[in-house]
Amino acid sequence: MAGLLCRLLLCLVAGAAADLLLEEARRSVDLSTHLAKVSAELSLANAAGTAASSFLLALEPGLEPRLAYLGVQVKGEEEEENALEVRETKVKGKSGKFFSVKLPSPLAPGAKVRVSVEMVFTHVLQPYPTHITQSEKQFVVFEGNHYFYSPYFTKTQTTRVKLASRNVESYTKLGNPSRTEDTIEYGPFKDIPPYSQDALKVHYENNSPFLTITSMTRVIEVSHWGNIAVEETVDLKHTGAVLKGPFSRYDYQRQPDSGISSVKSFKTILPAAAQDVYYRDEIGNISTSHLLVLDDSVEMEIRPRFPLFGGWKTHYIIGYNLPSYEYLYNLGDQYALKMRFVDHVFDEQVIDSLTVKIVLPEGAKNIHVDSPYEISRASDELHYTYLDTFGRPVIVAHKSNLVEQHIQDIVVHYTFNKILMLQEPLLVVGAFYILFFTVIVYVRLDFSITKDPAAEARMKVACITEQVLTLVNKRLGLYRHFDEAVNKYKQSRDISTLNSGKKSLETEHKALTNEIASLQSKLKTEGSDLCDKVSEVQKLDGQVKELVLKSSVEAERLVAGKLKKDTYIENEKMHSSKRQDLVTRIDNILDAL
Repeated sequence: MAGLLCRLLLCLVAGAAADLLLEEARRSVDLSTHLAKVSAELSLANAAGTAASSFLLALEPGLEPRLAYLGVQVKGEEEEENALEVRETKVKGKSGKFFSVKLPSPLAPGAKVRVSVEMVFTHVLQPYPTHITQSEKQFVVFEGNHYFYSPYFTKTQTTRVKLASRNVESYTKLGNPSRTEDTIEYGPFKDIPPYSQDALKVHYENNSPFLTITSMTRVIEVSHWGNIAVEETVDLKHTGAVLKGPFSRYDYQRQPDSGISSVKSFKTILPAAAQDVYYRDEIGNISTSHLLVLDDSVEMEIRPRFPLFGGWKTHYIIGYNLPSYEYLYNLGDQYALKMRFVDHVFDEQVIDSLTVKIVLPEGAKNIHVDSPYEISRASDELHYTYLDTFGRPVIVAHKSNLVEQHIQDIVVHYTFNKILMLQEPLLVVGAFYILFFTVIVYVRLDFSITKDPAAEARMKVACITEQVLTLVNKRLGLYRHFDEAVNKYKQSRDISTLNSGKKSLETEHKALTNEIASLQSKLKTEGSDLCDKVSEVQKLDGQVKELVLKSSVEAERLVAGKLKKDTYIENEKMHSSKRQDLVTRIDNILDAL
């Protein structure tokens, strides 16, 4: 049943090919760059008795594998152009590549339609000679067809060939073509049968940059925290005539026409919102680039470390960041990423092999890709980066033989639960919590397998010493309180105030002295030499106490009138000076402890 349907479809296509008439074909072949751009203005007429909903396009057998882009547009009444749907098909009894183009509305019997066809071919211009020296110019050969290759009978057609220069070595002369400067015009040719071929060959000078991206990997990493990181790894090759002989830097800089077909630099157009742009290779950052920020784009001049001659290669990496709000759209948990599948690298670019990797946020599901043209999807991968647990999904797509016409948007649809945005902050909090808890446990617990008697003894001595320092300072504070009691006594002449202060001093001083003595004996038991210093502090403290008590006795004599005030003041100064010296010595010993 499937085979019957296929044969029926082929018969319908063959019938459609026989029923249409190509009244006029005006073809233009642009060979001014390293690409062959073919555009054709076609006027189709329906000579059948039934309406036609589509028509056929055929490719020349020699150019089939070189086709990079095919686009068809129909011209309306107001000269507006609408793109038509193009699908590859087969024709019964014919080999080669055919495309079925669907018309916007069925073409009635006897009606006409004007369509515009655009085709771009890569690697069809072959350098001849294939090897040139640094001082020689580059010549190339193009081989094609004098006629517009079509499955329909053509009443009249013309071909116009645009060259890169007026320096032409040779060209075929079917129908006595006319030539003006860099243009050759063939025709008009009348009543051309279907599938007509006649070899067209042009040998001319073409020094335009024959740059080809042999391999390119474009990585787009999406973050819901507001950033999209783009990185492109490019392998570039000059596919023109191979350099023959040595390269002279001196001649290259001195003579303006030296290495005329080589490439010194080229311009890459980045999105207007691009920021944090970098340009590097395996050696490191390449500082010879220049960045120009324009209103609608960012223009970057890429200058390799050396000029590119025929057969020479280079490798570089370019990257930048973009704000996600310009490319990422969402409605609830539904997200759509709209970005270019391939972006501008240089004018008239050719990419032999492209790999695009789109890294989505961790937790993205129900992924669906809408592409403006056919791409080859590989198996999805997982990418792990900081704070990832089960990996980020990576969409991997491949396509070969791309040109500037493929700079179009690709849309990636996916669902993402916004609760997952808390995953990374919670991981950070949890990591710090575990770290601090581990430190607390490590500091608090003793994980040593065996005890260290010396360390324990040092810790015990340090603890006892700390207690001694506290008690000595507290005992010195008693003297200050007693001085206050003596001063109150001298003002109030109330002997009970003095006696109370003296009694309190004796009681607390005795208790503190006994505690210090007890600690001193412990130090002696531990065999510490600090015991002698504590003993010295005890002796000095006794002298301080003696001076304090003498001061109180003289205060009593002063109040009782038994001692003159001048004598009291002089004695008090002497006692205070001695006392201060003793306290200073005690403080020095305590600092040593």
